[in-house]
Amino acid sequence: MRTGDAGYSFSRQWAMPSSDTFSVPPIRDFVLRHLHGVSVDPFARNSRMATHTNDLNPATEAGHHMEAIDFLGMLASEGVVADVVLFDPPYSPRQISECYASAGITATMVHTQISATMKRCKAAIAGMTRPSSLVLSFGWNSCGMGPEWELIELMLCAHGGTHNDTICMAERRVVQQGVLTYD
Repeated sequence: MRTGDAGYSFSRQWAMPSSDTFSVPPIRDFVLRHLHGVSVDPFARNSRMATHTNDLNPATEAGHHMEAIDFLGMLASEGVVADVVLFDPPYSPRQISECYASAGITATMVHTQISATMKRCKAAIAGMTRPSSLVLSFGWNSCGMGPEWELIELMLCAHGGTHNDTICMAERRVVQQGVLTYD
């Protein structure tokens, strides 16, 4: 791993892909490097790495089985403040449809509108974190959480052949939600 001029570390690893993201050895190690305190995973599938787990599919080992946005809202209403959020949503409309189908639900166009859903989830995550909280994001883009967050680690997990890389990002909350300062 190396640290670039931007102040964050960057690495590239290789591993076979898996629909259970955290079972991929370099991705699992990435999570374990940052996991501490109270942790939340709104798209956990069968992962039990986080303190609070959720997955839409009731056949998974997650502690809750509801829409991710509803799960995050429930935790916020209970006063949960996350030290770390594992943010590993389905990466494409096809994957979203497959997740809903596995739960016996037909995905509609509303469900597969990725940017709107991710925007709502990111706002809910921001509402349950504080400065110094981390979000570990996984996907096919590096958009990140927004201006209230700083990138501390970026890892590409190459899967070979025609498989897309998994982009793994660790971001730290640097300011309170909605309180931006410009020096």
